[in-house]
Amino acid sequence: MPSGSAPPLGGILETSLYVDDLARARAFYEEVLGLRPMVVDERIAAYPAAPGSVLLLFQRGTTGTPAELPGGVIPPHDGSGHLHYAFAVAPERLAAWQAHLERRGVAIEGRVDWPRGSRSLYFRDPDGNLVELATPGLWKNY
Repeated sequence: MPSGSAPPLGGILETSLYVDDLARARAFYEEVLGLRPMVVDERIAAYPAAPGSVLLLFQRGTTGTPAELPGGVIPPHDGSGHLHYAFAVAPERLAAWQAHLERRGVAIEGRVDWPRGSRSLYFRDPDGNLVELATPGLWKNY
């Protein structure tokens, strides 16, 4: 590693969303997207999104003060507005996902065929966050 260079990163471990109604959000992510929580309490639900990747849902308004844990303190954090994130899906599963979402009454807001051969579907969660399902080829590293 050249002097002054940042050490390498291992990937994005967590993605956080801030939701108005944690029970409603949990119902969507568990019943529609099939995620199973690893941790749940009145302020957070944590889901394994893929090996080494966690989706965190925080009840809006519960993260503005430090969280004191036995092992240390998590500084305050928050987010607002309609955020965007993407789940990776295999190309042969995209049509099945579209059919599943439509059966569950989830409106598909957009579809894109990308120049590298990837395809994406876009839809909203109950808080208005834009969820994308993307097949390989979207980016040079995916």
